[in-house]
Amino acid sequence: MVTDEASAQLHLELRQSIQGALATRRPLLHHLNADTSWFLQIPRPESAVRNGARFYYNILIDPWLQGGQSDLAGWFSQQWHATPSAVGSIAELEELTREIEILASGLRLGGERKSNSAVEEEGGRTDTFIDAVTVSHEFTDHCHKETLHEIHSDVPVFAIKEAAKLIESWKHFRTVITVDSFCAGGDKDWRSTSIPPLPDWIGISRLLQRDDVLNYHSALMIAFNNKHGNVQSKLAKTNGHINGKRKRHHAVLEPNEDDEAAEALVYTPHGIESGDLALIPGASPPIRTLAFLHGLHNIRVGTASGRTALQSNLGAHNGLKAQRILNAKYWIGTHDEVKKGGGLVAWFLQRDVITLKDAIDQERKAKKRKVDRAVDGEFGAVLDSFEDTHWIDLGNGESRVLN
Repeated sequence: MVTDEASAQLHLELRQSIQGALATRRPLLHHLNADTSWFLQIPRPESAVRNGARFYYNILIDPWLQGGQSDLAGWFSQQWHATPSAVGSIAELEELTREIEILASGLRLGGERKSNSAVEEEGGRTDTFIDAVTVSHEFTDHCHKETLHEIHSDVPVFAIKEAAKLIESWKHFRTVITVDSFCAGGDKDWRSTSIPPLPDWIGISRLLQRDDVLNYHSALMIAFNNKHGNVQSKLAKTNGHINGKRKRHHAVLEPNEDDEAAEALVYTPHGIESGDLALIPGASPPIRTLAFLHGLHNIRVGTASGRTALQSNLGAHNGLKAQRILNAKYWIGTHDEVKKGGGLVAWFLQRDVITLKDAIDQERKAKKRKVDRAVDGEFGAVLDSFEDTHWIDLGNGESRVLN
């Protein structure tokens, strides 16, 4: 009986702790595996929730949960997760999301737990709790057919051009939308990246590295403003068409841009040169980078002579440069899993495992020696104030409230 009481008390405390986190009305970020599959939950505007919408808008990022992945052919490149994904299937993810929604919905009833059926009835669509999927690359560790086929076909997919073509060829999803580059045509307004069926308080776009002809080094940006009801009122209710896709027209900004400012998650699994991120702090309305997902490992594919043929992941040093520009509140590691590999590429893969401390120490030494005067003036400020940024190594199955 004592054990039962202790267990019940632990369960109650755990539930209260979770509800306390949910009550902050801040985004939740879940790491679904040890590599680079993520699940972002953004609280919907209070007005939407009051009118019966579910508590969270849920975005699945680059899902690869089980099985191997191969590009071109198994003899060329093949990989498997070294450890099983904490969330092993889309069905498990749906159940996790349902439970979170039940706890979040209970907050509206003074903490009373709601039944699954009550939550699903209020949420409208009951077939899935996933609202959108984003795919950053066409390679199968980001665009994994078997995992994506587990997702309900009604869920819209927002993918880069090459991945969108591949996904459309499967004839599984009803809606596949190509993600445009941020500032395409010179428009620095994040609201122009809100493409239906996204709600108008969320925008998804892509940033490209200028000297990368293969667009390998790039970033996805998920921008959102869920705090101000006037975002919707300032957007035109009619939709226009740009490059064959519907886009929302937006009104001329009023003097107070802060009402339209957005927070953003910037996701760059292979890294992107820091200078190509300068569009974000220069955006209008302003964009504050809440979370910056960039790995620490320096990964490249070498040749037999020892030369580097392809820089795969740009690593910690590039991440520090990017952080100087973005000044993100959270820098979270991604795509650093040391996977089981096979095929030709595995023979030439070179990996430098660099910690954040290593990178900072090396830059301090470089500053002291004044080896690079051009960089010297830049990184001193970030090194001195780096404690203001929360570096997070979010492990397999771990979650974080992004306060």
